Amino acid sequence: MAAITAATGSAVSFARPVKAINVSSVTFAGLRKNNVAFPLQPVTQRFAALCAAKKETVEKVCDIVKKQLVLPEGTEVTGASKFTDLGADSLDTVEIVMGLEEAFKISVEESSAQSIATVEDAAELIDKLVSTAKQARHYWLHL
Repeated sequence: MAAITAATGSAVSFARPVKAINVSSVTFAGLRKNNVAFPLQPVTQRFAALCAAKKETVEKVCDIVKKQLVLPEGTEVTGASKFTDLGADSLDTVEIVMGLEEAFKISVEESSAQSIATVEDAAELIDKLVSTAKQARHYWLHL
């Protein structure tokens, strides 16, 4: 059985580069090695909001949200925008979901709709539902 015991190490941070992990002992099937270090290349990581949804989907959702909430011209809506921060209440959110269903020709389950808090959440769900629908159509067409 392999066992790795770390004496000291540095945690991954968004602000600092990763240094190295110093290990006091590594045991592999009875072999013992002391003072082994696994050097890692310094990596500077920056915080970034990564969107899993397609850019086009996020943009279309942003447009729909702006229209549904009748937001003033110039109001910035991004993938990270929370519906509540844009002034939406629960009824507005239901109307947004209905608008998305109509625009993307999908059906959103109530349980899924309740988990949507941001534009990105909506876009990811839409991409998933559209992909699933395409796969189902492809399956049925090729039976």
